[in-house]
Amino acid sequence: MTQTITAMYDTYPEATAAKAKLVALGIPEVGVRILSGSEAGTAAAKTHEEGMWGSLKEFFMPEEDRHLHAEGLHRGGTMLTATVEDGYAERTYDILEEHGSIDMDEREASWRKEGWTGQATGAPAIATTPTAATGTTGLHATGTTEAVAADGTARGTEYIPVVEERLNVGKRMVDSGRVRVRSYAAEKAVSENVTLRDETVHVDRRVVDRAVTPGDMALFEDKVIEATEMREEAVVSKEARVVGEVGIRKDAAQRVETITDKVRHTEVEVTDERGNVERTGTAGTVSHKPV
Repeated sequence: MTQTITAMYDTYPEATAAKAKLVALGIPEVGVRILSGSEAGTAAAKTHEEGMWGSLKEFFMPEEDRHLHAEGLHRGGTMLTATVEDGYAERTYDILEEHGSIDMDEREASWRKEGWTGQATGAPAIATTPTAATGTTGLHATGTTEAVAADGTARGTEYIPVVEERLNVGKRMVDSGRVRVRSYAAEKAVSENVTLRDETVHVDRRVVDRAVTPGDMALFEDKVIEATEMREEAVVSKEARVVGEVGIRKDAAQRVETITDKVRHTEVEVTDERGNVERTGTAGTVSHKPV
């Protein structure tokens, strides 16, 4: 279930700071509305239906509370309304008070000492009656009385407001998981087989018994024979090659999610002494007459 909480602030920055804190708490931004006196318009520039009084028509609140908040807007205040789930209500009250919400009962008493009659500037006349305050955020108990100013019409007629809640669904981004790709150097042992060639020098001796030939005339001269042994050895080199790539990409897809909740509305049953019964709700009026 949801409920709408209303607060009044002396300055616009106080209201915007409170709204930012509520959104950070998890309340959808579409459910937090701000109406300042400058945005509502002045009585000199607009009619009461287009000005501050008309700006409050969308907010469900008792008639005398509309006069009180309209007067606050007329005096330069800023009004904040937050539609929150029941689980957020207590924390919402704390946040609104932390940012300097006005105690409307005290402010009303102060205005009345200055001569205010309970009638908002540019609004239709109302028969002023004391209201029961429910907190320091500007909320008041329902139930209003309105005076009809036409000739021959009774004054002090009482009305029961017919109210319905509306479901506001917003969106916010949440962290659903993180993917990280990191590269680092690692070593592993490898082996390769290679065939190497080695040379070996041997000295051979043999016994000979033959006569000296003319070609052997230089036998008594110095003579040197040399041979060099050769061997192959492995030569190692390394070459770096790119053999693959790993990257990250994001795909965005849309999905439709059905939000199911319950909203309340009031129904009024009227029974007169003739047995006629009328039930009036937000969907219309149903009448039952005795047969």
